[in-house]
Amino acid sequence: MSTVPKPQQTTPPPPPVRPTPAPAKKPVSAPGPKNGVTFLFDKDNYIWMIGGGALVFIGFLLMSGGRSANPHEFHYDEIFSFRRITVAPIVIMFGYIIAIYGIMKKPKETEVPAQQ
Repeated sequence: MSTVPKPQQTTPPPPPVRPTPAPAKKPVSAPGPKNGVTFLFDKDNYIWMIGGGALVFIGFLLMSGGRSANPHEFHYDEIFSFRRITVAPIVIMFGYIIAIYGIMKKPKETEVPAQQ
């Protein structure tokens, strides 16, 4: 009698072991308001940015106008006035410079209380 070898049974590999995530560390920045919300910029930065945006808006207001009642008339002095060609672009550029300064300004250093 001949014996037929039994097929060997293979056991499935054990499931991979997932590492447990480390607890999240809190940032070492100054604490925000009581509800835990922190903002990207300080109050001073927002004031500078709003001031720059206001100057840009004023510059565009200075640039506007020059429309005549009759579309076939062209008033050279109204369209190419000193206010629209020179003053308004300068005011707009100052507005952009102030807004960029507000973005780039480093916030004041605040002391972080010791955690116990």
